[in-house]
Order: sequence, then structure tokens, then C-alpha cells
Amino acid sequence: MSKLKEKKKSFSIIELFKDKKQLKNELIAGCTAFVAISYIIIVNPMILKDAGIPIGYSVCATIFSSAIGCFLMAFWAKAPIVMTPGMGINAFFTYTIVNGMQLSWQEAIAISICSSIVYFVIAISGFSMQLAKAIPDNLKTGITAGIGLFLVELGLEKAHLIQAGGKQGLLMMGDLSQPATLLGVVGLIMSLIFYLRGTPGGFLLGIILTTVLSLIFHIQDQMTTTKLHFSEFQTYFKNIGPGDFREFFSLPFILAVFSMSMILIFESMGILSGILPNKKRFKQSFQSSSVASFISGFLGTSPTVVAAESAVGIESGGRTGGMAFVAGCLFLVAIFTTPFLALIPQVATAPVIIITGAIMMQQLRTIDLFDFSEWFPAFLIVVLISFSNSISFGLAIGFISYPIVKVAVGQRASIHPIVYGLASLFLIDLICQAVLLQ
Repeated sequence: MSKLKEKKKSFSIIELFKDKKQLKNELIAGCTAFVAISYIIIVNPMILKDAGIPIGYSVCATIFSSAIGCFLMAFWAKAPIVMTPGMGINAFFTYTIVNGMQLSWQEAIAISICSSIVYFVIAISGFSMQLAKAIPDNLKTGITAGIGLFLVELGLEKAHLIQAGGKQGLLMMGDLSQPATLLGVVGLIMSLIFYLRGTPGGFLLGIILTTVLSLIFHIQDQMTTTKLHFSEFQTYFKNIGPGDFREFFSLPFILAVFSMSMILIFESMGILSGILPNKKRFKQSFQSSSVASFISGFLGTSPTVVAAESAVGIESGGRTGGMAFVAGCLFLVAIFTTPFLALIPQVATAPVIIITGAIMMQQLRTIDLFDFSEWFPAFLIVVLISFSNSISFGLAIGFISYPIVKVAVGQRASIHPIVYGLASLFLIDLICQAVLLQ
């Protein structure tokens, strides 16, 4: 049985020290989750560079916003959730708002802050829980499985077992003659054996052993990173600010705020609904996420979101805010060790991500596959999250399709009014994004 379904606990950080076994689990889970998501320290600045944000500036912003988000989850939500700038929303920030709309990155920061305020208002209101309760169970399951498939695809790419197909199609098999690909296969076998045998810290052990093998056999499979200098910290702290609000009343600014708000609210809601081991921590986690997103704007980066890789830590035994606290501390330590992160190859974290995704996809067994009106919207969420590389787009199509198929089979009365409203909002959001890209 998946560890996501194990006994629910909500220790405070202090109480954790009274339970040595759980403390050990949280330490291992925090380290595992951090290693799995640490690529964001490198990749996020590379994406934001295309928006005009200096690399050194955005590395600082990524680290500090991630650490603060994790600490909020640790002390407020008491949940095993890691917060980092989101991979989908940073692309929206850079390529839609800045490059597509021809706005400055300072104006995009202002849009992020406004969107986070909308997110926060929804999160602290009772409406957030009504939203969570109104979403049909099969759609929630589809979200969990969709994120799982998304992680599987991400892991397979990191392991070089699949690659872009080009003229041969969307995807194609990786080159098994390459050392990095073979290392990915070996790492997957080791991690799978550790998981099946219930080896304590098995995921982290798999990452370490795969990294050691990559160093022994000189398998180069890592991204370069930037070593931070003290002068860059001085520059960063002198320049952080609330962004540029001069276009606040313009139509593009308002449309961008609406679209980013939809992404923040429903991507975070979807991931939390899918991976939280203790659903009673949803409200506090949702609120913590909204505050972290707001703060990230003032720190100078695209909004933080709940990292799907948090599931890796949860599968490693994380059940409390202790996992988030450990990950947050490691983000701060990364300020001084960014060059060493490059020693951990992507292929080392790939097996853990693949197995975690497969575990999450097991939830598909709870969907009534014989009722096509229930299965098809969930199916769309599952495949579109992965194939479009966008959690928010998969959610949009799934929620829009649900009332359509239910009305088609004469089950209009079974649809909660909120679901109609969500479908309408998602449709409006897709139209807004299409307008922004014109």
C-alpha cells in the first residue's frame, strides 16, 4: 500500500524531537525532497534570464523564496510540503507576460504580487473549503494520477530513457548505448529494490549510490550553476522591491493577473489535494502557499507553488512539517554550496521521481472506469497535464469537460453549482491566455 495512505500525524517541530523514529523519517524525507527539487535553483534562473532578470539576482530570489515557503509549511501548515518557484508559472511569467506582452520583468513581478493577493483572499475565506468539497472525487483522483504521470515523464526524461521525438513523433526511446542512460537504468533498478524491500531511506540511498557511480565512471549529466559571491548578495538586497505597478489599470495587466491567479489557485489546490497525507492540513497548507507566493514577488522571482516533487519526500516517510523544515534549511545551505549541486546528476534523481509518479498513478483504481462520463474528464486531466507539460491546462480541460459530459448523459442534477462556475472560469482563463498571446 502507498505510504500516502499511512497513519496521519501532525507533529509540531518541537514535538518531533520526542519521537526519534519520526524525526529520522522527516530528516530523510526532507533531504530526499530537497535533492529531487534542487534543480530549480539552477533551472528557474535560466528561465527568468529570458525575462531580463540577472542570473545572480534570480538565484538568490529562488533560494530565499523557497526557504521561506518551506518554513511557512513547517510552522504554519505543519505539512510535508516543499515550496519553490513553479516550473509552469515561471514560463508563463517569462514567455507570456514579458516576451509575449512586451512588459518589463518589474511589471511581471507586480502582476505576480497582485495575483498572490487574489490567491490569499480566496485561501483565507471559507470559499476555499467549499471549492475543495465541491470538486468531484473522480476529478481529484485524476489530478493525483495526472501529476503522477507528469512526474513519470519528467523522470524518464531525466534518466534519458525517453527524449523528444522530432520528426519521429512526440517522444522516442532514449539511446541505450549512452552511459548516462545505462546509469539511469541501474539507478532505477536499485531504487526499485530499495522501495520494494522497504529499506529505510531507500530513495535517498538510491540517489547517493547513483551519484557515486556517475563520479566513478565520469558520467557527465549535470547542469552548470553559478557560484554566488558576496557582492551579488549586496546587489540583490539593494534592488529587491515590489515591482512596477504603473500599468495596473491596463487591460493586459488585468488579464494577466486573472490568468496567473487561476494558475496559482487551482494548481496548488490540485497538487495539495493529490499528495497531502493528512487532508486535515489542506486549509493551512493552502493558506501557507498563498502567503509564500505573495512574499516571493517581493523577493524578485516568479511565484512559488507547491512542488509536485514533495511527493518524493512523502513517499520517503515525511508526514509533518519537519520535512519542510529540513528542506528549507537545505535551501539556505545551498547559498554556499551551489557549485556542489552540479555534482548530483539529473539521472540520480530520475528513478525516485519515476517510482513516486507510478505510486500516485495507482489511485486510478478508485475511478469507476465503467462510467465513461466519470472516467473521460479524469482521463483528460491525466493525459493533458503530462502531454502539455502544464498542470493548469490539464485541470482546465478536465473541469470544462465534466459538466458537458454529465449534461449529455442526463445527470445535470448531480453537478454542484460551483463546478459550473469553475468550468466557466477555466474557459474564460483559456480565452484570456489566448488574447495575451496575440
